[in-house]
Amino acid sequence: MKQIDLSYLGMKHQYAKWNMSKPGWIERSLAHKEGHLMNTGALVIETGKFTGRSPNDRFFVDDEETHDKIDWGKSNMPLSEEKFDALYQKMLNYMGRRDELFVFDGFVGADQTHRMAVRCINQLAGQALFESNLLIEPTEEEAENFIADFTLISAPGFLCQPDEDGTNSEAAIILNFKKKIILIAGSRYCGEVKKAIFTAMNYLLPQQNILPMHCSANMGDDGRTALFFGLSGTGKTTLSADPNRGLIGDDEHGWDDKGIFNFEGGCFAKCINLSKEDEPEIYNAIRFGAVVENVIMNDAREPDFYDDTLTANTRVGYPLGYIPNAVIPSVGGHPSTVIFLTADAFGVLPPVSKLEKHQAMYHFVTGYTSKLAGTERGITEPQTTFSTLFGAPFMPLPAARYAELLGERIDKHNCDVYLINTGWTAGPYGTGHRMKLSYTRAIVTAALNGQLAKTQCVHDPVFNVDVPTSCEGVPSEILIPKNTWTDQNAYERTAQKLAQAFIDNFKKYTYMPQEIIDAGPHLK
Repeated sequence: MKQIDLSYLGMKHQYAKWNMSKPGWIERSLAHKEGHLMNTGALVIETGKFTGRSPNDRFFVDDEETHDKIDWGKSNMPLSEEKFDALYQKMLNYMGRRDELFVFDGFVGADQTHRMAVRCINQLAGQALFESNLLIEPTEEEAENFIADFTLISAPGFLCQPDEDGTNSEAAIILNFKKKIILIAGSRYCGEVKKAIFTAMNYLLPQQNILPMHCSANMGDDGRTALFFGLSGTGKTTLSADPNRGLIGDDEHGWDDKGIFNFEGGCFAKCINLSKEDEPEIYNAIRFGAVVENVIMNDAREPDFYDDTLTANTRVGYPLGYIPNAVIPSVGGHPSTVIFLTADAFGVLPPVSKLEKHQAMYHFVTGYTSKLAGTERGITEPQTTFSTLFGAPFMPLPAARYAELLGERIDKHNCDVYLINTGWTAGPYGTGHRMKLSYTRAIVTAALNGQLAKTQCVHDPVFNVDVPTSCEGVPSEILIPKNTWTDQNAYERTAQKLAQAFIDNFKKYTYMPQEIIDAGPHLK
């Protein structure tokens, strides 16, 4: 077992297990009773109280580096330098008293020109294994000469004291850009580690004129790439893991002057209702080395992916190489197709709409979907939400900056852009039903092969989008939502209600150009 000296941090615990192999991380995780092995060999852990992200516990240190750059608000809450320094010292003292610590050094960004080196110091070996899956592993030479751009300290057992520490609960996720430190306390949910690191990239890259994106990306045999934007539960990971296309990445990317590049070295996919028939790539990736969260197993260690006893947000983190058609290194050219995914619980958005540049910027900024059960604490049924840029909690700068970068690239590279609804049809949640995955896959295929770009459309006057009237593999009546409702008046009322919600939400973007505002829904 390799060890590393951490005394430079002022930590009493000087040596930690460092950049171990996957069997090594798993051995230590099992020795500390962090989890169990599935019959496939995957490590299964339970994350306790926090089974999803905790957005109300995420902070940025407010200092001269960030004060005039971050778009402060509910998603980007400030913490004073004094509170950070005190909490940092308390966490160092806590970590210094552990019997063992686990360090993983890795990179964020497949484009070496823009990558960030991150040292992750963990209380749990299972989280170090997760990081070795989700970040890009260094070569032996890179590891020996590693110089961290950022240091992340994850201490799930350390519980904050809100009155003393300035936090909102016992958990906290804090980013300090001046000191280049990330603290994660009180939560065992691996998604907090992943998202904190990528939030740092989303802050830094636009300052280099690079667009960071919360999206999946894949590539056809012809080298043409596509982007898939969408929040958890919209099908982003599922739809981008296409056996007929190479997977560049499933969640976080950058778009620079050369093309797109993956931030990650792995994937973090949902497991709820997972089946080998519908999602064979993800299903088969759950094997030795993968980290599975909150999946229930029977006595034979067989998983029940339909059991949501602990949470509907069951997850698996695995290396990109576990996907047979992964593109490694994870880079591609400029996208020819951009897809925004939404899960509309009202059941009134068309299954697919064509978007011109300003409409694309509008829907990129709006980021409409319905939050699904389990993706965040307290969400038990779909809730209408507008998540700026399809990733508001991870985009610290003003929305207009990211939208400007997207619009420039759509213009320059002549991208086809579509809004695809993977949500409800034939009525709202509770009355209608979820769009069939086979229909959505057919729509995506037609978008990627260029057929939708040639299809005749009708204009939806309420949502102000052009709707294709035909798509191979999809019943034509499904494409016009109103046709699927038995009560036409109820459809009209519901569509008007959602359009009003779009309009009301967009009022908060006070500095948006009028042509982007006009590209959104209109009330009759």
